[in-house]
Amino acid sequence: MPIKDQIRNLAKKLVEEHPDAATLRALVRPRKPAAFRFRDDGIVPNNPRFPVLLYRGAVNLKSRRFPPEVIIDTLFDTNGWGRSWRDTVYDFVHYHSQIHEVMGVARGTARVECGGIKGRILRVKAGDVLVLPAGTGHRLIESSRDFGVVGAYPQDGTYDECTDMRERLDAVTRIANVRKPKSDPVLGRGGPLLTSWRTARSRS
Repeated sequence: MPIKDQIRNLAKKLVEEHPDAATLRALVRPRKPAAFRFRDDGIVPNNPRFPVLLYRGAVNLKSRRFPPEVIIDTLFDTNGWGRSWRDTVYDFVHYHSQIHEVMGVARGTARVECGGIKGRILRVKAGDVLVLPAGTGHRLIESSRDFGVVGAYPQDGTYDECTDMRERLDAVTRIANVRKPKSDPVLGRGGPLLTSWRTARSRS
């Protein structure tokens, strides 16, 4: 999301009550994520090293004290994924060539296309978390009226938004230079993202 959306969300976070570390740990369900690999389709580069990860039911959002958005936002921030935003997902294919992105579903359900038009449509619902490595094409196909996500980014990297095929060749170079994050956005420094992305190999 644009910087202005991140700033607006930061202002909101400053006045919210956030769960403490113990409460947050109790709301997180250890999950082994499903992994999805997508090839460069000639339009969307996707990522040659790292798979998309989907943690299903990773966050218990039935707290009476904290709104779902606050729980997910606090979880990501605690694990080093900041610059967050709260909204829906764009309904046009786009990707980020200089940074990875995580999206946690706070409310509702949706079908999200990952990997570009030749990729795969994933069904997500409240409590699911989707991690998109740099270069992964994504867009919203359809959703419930109340659908909302919290998005965030690791400490390293610069936000950008690619939609034009003319950017593709330069984007491929930028994607290759995006480093693996230091922490899993759901389970922290010992999370499965670090193992999954460490052992990921380039596709032929």
